[in-house]
Amino acid sequence: MTQNVLSSGLRNVGIVGAYSSGKTTLLESILSVTGATTRKGSIEEGNTVGDSTPEARNRKMTVELNAASTEYGGIRFTFLDCPGSVELQQETWNALIGVDAAIVVCEADPNKVLTLSPLLQFLDTWEIPHLIWINKLDRANGTFADVLASLRQISARPVIPQQYPIRQNHDLVGFIDLVTEQAYHYHPGAPADPVPLPPSLQAEEQAARTEMLEALADYDDHLLEELLEEIAPPEEEIVKDLKMELGADLIVPVFIGVAASDYGVRPLLDALVKEAPEPDATCENRGIQAGDAPLAQVLKTYYTPQGGKLSLVRLWRGELRDGDGLNGERMGGLYDLMGTQQNSLSVAQAGQIVAIARLENAKTGDTLTTNGNTVEPLPKAPAIDPVYALAVTPEKRSDEVKLSAAIGKLLEEDPSLAWEQHGDTHEVILWGQGDVHLNLAIDRLGRKYNLPMTTHLPQVPYKETIRQSVETVHGRYKHQSGGHGQFGDVYLSIKPLPRGEGFAFNDTIVGGVVPKQYIPSVENGVREFLNRGPLGYPVVDVAVTLTNGSYHTVDSSDNAFRQAARLAMTEGLPIGGPTLLEPIAQVEISVPSLYTSNVLKLVSGRRGQILGYEGKADWPGWDVVTGYVPQAEMQTMILELRSLTMGVGFFKWAYDHLDPVPEKLTEKILATAAAS
Repeated sequence: MTQNVLSSGLRNVGIVGAYSSGKTTLLESILSVTGATTRKGSIEEGNTVGDSTPEARNRKMTVELNAASTEYGGIRFTFLDCPGSVELQQETWNALIGVDAAIVVCEADPNKVLTLSPLLQFLDTWEIPHLIWINKLDRANGTFADVLASLRQISARPVIPQQYPIRQNHDLVGFIDLVTEQAYHYHPGAPADPVPLPPSLQAEEQAARTEMLEALADYDDHLLEELLEEIAPPEEEIVKDLKMELGADLIVPVFIGVAASDYGVRPLLDALVKEAPEPDATCENRGIQAGDAPLAQVLKTYYTPQGGKLSLVRLWRGELRDGDGLNGERMGGLYDLMGTQQNSLSVAQAGQIVAIARLENAKTGDTLTTNGNTVEPLPKAPAIDPVYALAVTPEKRSDEVKLSAAIGKLLEEDPSLAWEQHGDTHEVILWGQGDVHLNLAIDRLGRKYNLPMTTHLPQVPYKETIRQSVETVHGRYKHQSGGHGQFGDVYLSIKPLPRGEGFAFNDTIVGGVVPKQYIPSVENGVREFLNRGPLGYPVVDVAVTLTNGSYHTVDSSDNAFRQAARLAMTEGLPIGGPTLLEPIAQVEISVPSLYTSNVLKLVSGRRGQILGYEGKADWPGWDVVTGYVPQAEMQTMILELRSLTMGVGFFKWAYDHLDPVPEKLTEKILATAAAS
């Protein structure tokens, strides 16, 4: 059970970064050096506090949010280790809205810095204070200056070093604290030792420190005056400015280290103690008014094998006690999380991130209040549109009845998933952000819900229409058996409609040759036929008119006229020149300008039509390419786009219209359909 603390003694920190940057290793190092764990885990050995699920262990990557708490410097820290894969960034966004600050872990490779661009954009849009920790400096692929230069190209905020590396024969041996100008040497598993400032680095240290102070002086007139008068500012003033400007998301301080060796971890924690904003300041920045009434927000939903549903929440205001009611539901337990380990709590204070059991109606992003209180919902992270789909089928037909409930729980844990029962193809389609994302979901269905699945790319929902009018087609249904017979007789005209007009039915019957009560049956028969035309696909954009017919006073019936209409359509539609139509999507592809020409080729190479491109608003160095792309060509487009753009390119799409399929491709599609 954790000790009750004031919100000023709490900090919630997100650990974010690109895939393989070392986020989970950094968390393990933090927990180890602060004494929260007795043995530092490793991804290779599969014994880390987070990433404990089989899906994470098998992939050696973070696949869902991990929470862990520890104490350092008199502060109770809760760290949220977020997935780094671009396909799982919805999970990261949902978590970041609940933190006070974020550590952006960056590999010491200027060529990989671009992968942080969407993440930094999100942090700045939400004005979330963040610092950058350059990891793996022991095997840097480029200089410290190169990495800084790359970071400055993608950050909307000034990137300022707060530390400077010390190397001997290209090996990283320590750092210089640019606030105190004290140099330190690293030691594996132990705090760094203070050492004299190397004379060979004095000029570089002075230049870096001046750069830091000048950036801070942009927001502090007093500091600016001191610099102009060549007065050395005191350490307390510099730290105060760092805290103020970091908390307002005006600057991005940079720290260095090697998580695997614990290098730089303690100085990073020292900086968080001194500079990261308190929970009260975060509330003020978010416009959350002070008060006693509890106010919380769900950051993540888990379904655990033992305890059922678990909601990870940020308590923005007030106090919660085990057994309190939230949004009309009584909580089934209050916990502090250490990875998958749950430690019971009797009370949670404002500023804490805790887990609450069995809030069955609470969803990720929801605002929670105690019974009887109503508040304006808090802003939540925007939903990322799905871009990749798989058709899924249970391996056992008897499991189909369980699929809907299982997918429902899956979507609660991961709101960036979506699913549909397609009306035309009759497939169950699971939508997500890519092949890794959907394969992860498929694995969870098998492990957590005992639903092994088979998958394939979804069928394209082709349609068909006709190219020319058919003036008159005759359909007569006559069937005689014992008793009353069946008789229906109709004449129809069929003509194509402009694209997107759908279906229209009219009649020009005079003299009652087809009684009024049977005309709706004729329309029903036509509609039934249009569900599957001569080419085998739903028919659209046609107008059918009932022009003539005849009936029998005894043998005519609704069914007879419906069947007569189907016979007329069966004869008439092939005469109209059936043609296959494919859905066309309008896409907006966002990419760094460096890759715009590649994306133009990508669109053209997938039978797309480029509408234009322009600079992306509020994204320096990015373009947006717009165009039309056939849906058949989009099924794997996100995979190729990410391959072309270091994983950072993304797109939004929406159905726009139907277009005829090229003749040679039509032949191939129909041949494939006939063979299946």
